[in-house]
Amino acid sequence: MQGTTRPPSQPATAYSTTDRTVPTRSPGRASYDKELVHAILDEGYVCHLGFVRDGAPVVLPTLYGRVGERLYVHGSTGSRPLRMAGQTDPGLPVCLTVTHVDALVLARSAFHHSINYRSVVVHGTAYDVTDPEEKRTALDALVDHVVPGRSHDSRPANKKELAATAVIRLDLDEVSAKLRTGGVNDEPEDLALPHWAGLVPLRKGYDAPVADPGLGAGVEPPAYLTAP
Repeated sequence: MQGTTRPPSQPATAYSTTDRTVPTRSPGRASYDKELVHAILDEGYVCHLGFVRDGAPVVLPTLYGRVGERLYVHGSTGSRPLRMAGQTDPGLPVCLTVTHVDALVLARSAFHHSINYRSVVVHGTAYDVTDPEEKRTALDALVDHVVPGRSHDSRPANKKELAATAVIRLDLDEVSAKLRTGGVNDEPEDLALPHWAGLVPLRKGYDAPVADPGLGAGVEPPAYLTAP
């Protein structure tokens, strides 16, 4: 881990800061609080995994799941990053990001338009998961991350499926969150302009589940899909 520092006021429940986790722009929006980082990660579905292949950057969207201080990322055994994580020593250097957009910020001036957001950036080295028990734990975490409790309500992967599925792990060591909250930050001289300004909140919602046409009679959707 490069350039590790910890300010005296930083709580023990926070991640240590590094040269890569302290933003050069708006550093006051950064946070290293573990509970906040976990909450942002747990609320998302898709991460973006960045790595270098043949000297060029590659960023792929994929599913992930968290188990304590470790992230598991899912993919096919033929996918580039998962092959590289198993072939390189000591693992594959990656950068993983998760972002939520909470509101559009519409200002009186075009320059001050923005968004309210919560994001997490994780730097580290990804490793191929080869231990069968850890792999099953990781796959359960991936399923439950999307729908909590679903891993106990579906058939687990068989040997053929496990062989066709690859998982990489990434420890939460070099981590930061960044947030933008609040309202419009217009210039004082623009406040009298006749343009509407304010927030347009965004929310995540779910429609009623749609059953598979081949579902047997009497098989009802589980409570975690129908609860308000």
